[in-house]
Amino acid sequence: MRFRATIENVPVFYRLIQAVEKLQKKCIMKFTETEMHVICNDDANEGGIQVWSVVKVDTMFTSYRIQSNADNAITLTLSAEALLSALRSSSSSASSSSVAAAILPSYDADEVVMKLAKKNEQAVLSFEMYGMSRSGRKVRVTHDVRIDVMRPAESDKLHEPRCPDPEVHVLLPPLLKLRTIVERLRPLSDVLALRANNSGILQLSINTDTVKLETQWVKCGNPSIAKHGIAQNDEDDDAEDISLNKPDPDKMFCVLVSIRSFLKFLNSHVVSATTILCLCHNHCAILYVYIGEIADAGGVLTYYIPTVIDGDE
Repeated sequence: MRFRATIENVPVFYRLIQAVEKLQKKCIMKFTETEMHVICNDDANEGGIQVWSVVKVDTMFTSYRIQSNADNAITLTLSAEALLSALRSSSSSASSSSVAAAILPSYDADEVVMKLAKKNEQAVLSFEMYGMSRSGRKVRVTHDVRIDVMRPAESDKLHEPRCPDPEVHVLLPPLLKLRTIVERLRPLSDVLALRANNSGILQLSINTDTVKLETQWVKCGNPSIAKHGIAQNDEDDDAEDISLNKPDPDKMFCVLVSIRSFLKFLNSHVVSATTILCLCHNHCAILYVYIGEIADAGGVLTYYIPTVIDGDE
């Protein structure tokens, strides 16, 4: 089993892990010949939220080499916080926050190599950074993250949640603006209603015994997408003709979610260029967070947030 790659885009890798680190302490990473998957599927997560992300290898890496007896795939579990620390230590450009800047190293890595290794009989994901210090001296730093390699039989059991076909897909406003609104609603309710229709209307609302608030956006756009967030061309003869089953464009569909779960999803604003919300009425919300623009996205984070039962809605 061998794995080695040069991380070409450290800031994007950092922001991706920063988004999922808020969900659970450990995450699953799967490397194949063409993709990297980052998975958070712990049932103990707030509100049952899960993340299944897929990133194209050439978006993140160069000099990428992988070899294993499991069709050249390697699946492992590791601490998301430890991985974040390793990526942060590679460059001052990994994070733009003032807090991070205070603890970042006094060098910038010209090259960051990630490889599978074993040290003291413990499997690790080793990060080797090569660069120059701010005083002009050459620097080589190694940062090891402890991992557990999953057996192929275990990784074969990993499956995304099964959901019915969504009734509506809608483009979300910028996630940072959404987070500002939802943070103000959080002290007032534990449950957030997500509503949308096929005319580009999006509503976020709370409804309790003491307060009822609703925020609405119009002209949001209703893209046609296939599974895993892949954009469909409606003029493609091979694409499924969804117009035959398209519901009344003015009919609103709704999913009630934990407001804390939705705030955890909104941490992905550090990654997002475009985000699509899909509503499976009274079942779940599926959110596709794209790395880059949809047409040439280098990857997508898929969030699954199940509905909650609330008698007030």
